[in-house]
Amino acid sequence: MSSLNLDDFTDRIQRPHGSVRRDAEARRERLAVPAGALGRLDDLGEWLAAAQHAVPVRPVERPKVLLFAADHGVAALGVSGRPAGTAVRLVRDVLEGLSPVAVLARRQDVPVRVVDMALDCDPGELPAEVTGHRVRRGSGRIDVEDALTAEEAGAAFAAGVALADEEADAGTDLVVLGDVSVGGTTAAAVLVAALCGTDASVVTGRGGAGIDDLAWMRKCAAIRDALRRARPVLGDQLKLLAAVGGADIAAMTGFLLQCAARRTPVILDGVVAAAAALVAQRIAFRGPDWWLAGHRSGEPAQAKALDRMALEPLLDHGVAVGEGVGALLALPMVRAAAALAAELPETTGESVKSEESEESGAAEGSDGPGQSGESAGEGSAQ
Repeated sequence: MSSLNLDDFTDRIQRPHGSVRRDAEARRERLAVPAGALGRLDDLGEWLAAAQHAVPVRPVERPKVLLFAADHGVAALGVSGRPAGTAVRLVRDVLEGLSPVAVLARRQDVPVRVVDMALDCDPGELPAEVTGHRVRRGSGRIDVEDALTAEEAGAAFAAGVALADEEADAGTDLVVLGDVSVGGTTAAAVLVAALCGTDASVVTGRGGAGIDDLAWMRKCAAIRDALRRARPVLGDQLKLLAAVGGADIAAMTGFLLQCAARRTPVILDGVVAAAAALVAQRIAFRGPDWWLAGHRSGEPAQAKALDRMALEPLLDHGVAVGEGVGALLALPMVRAAAALAAELPETTGESVKSEESEESGAAEGSDGPGQSGESAGEGSAQ
């Protein structure tokens, strides 16, 4: 972990091209559809143009869903709607095409990649391409122990960086980022509370599977206890991820930073992705300029993190299932924005002339009846 210099990301990550965005805005003013009539789609098209350094914007042709998978030891406290150590079942459903994200991705013709960072199962139960980046089996119980060792946190972060490079080199032009985890929302809430300086009760939600009031109280207590362990290491983001994060969140943090450095836009899914993004923002403040919030999941920690990063969710449909579903639902909106920005016709000189002549004709037409009326009046007076 000590070999990683996180300060490098501050210099390497630049904002999307401001001059290109201004060119995109100028082009938008010339389109036949009135400015503002397409609402947020206009902003999305201009953002994409700046990210791509291209006017008109190019279509989003090679998106990919990337899901980081892990089991969190804190789930043993009964803070999740799913039994501890069962994230592998969710991963199998994704791989077999049975999960919501797999169904939606199939319909949209978007490939899905699952990366096992810390599932609590034998690696032989899953394909090698899924388990190739695993750093450990499960994570520590963050209310009483570190989620990862320093070396494991560094390895997970580096794996995320490497995966971002792989996707950029393969031509992926937009990533839908999510997680497949059990106990992940608890770890995410701890990170958000620590970084935003809030209490456990403010960030404690009910997770993707839903929990009852008793489980919510256990979850709140676990977050409170983990917060006590998080606060002493707030100044070192890798130590923070090792103490109260997990291999999936550490990898997502590295992935988001490297995507920003490689100018690859990312749509964030739920609270786990938002927590990783918040940690990444602490490392490189320009990072959020490359990310979109796909949807509002209903998790209070997600809302807190997005507000801190000034990211406004694209959708609010009450989707709480996680696994990249909400972010994937936002993908057609992003693609639509790109298509409209690129394909709507500009108002040409000829059409301007035509409009002017129509206006002139209308003006003459309005004078005509008045003149006739005057003539008629004169005739009758005579």
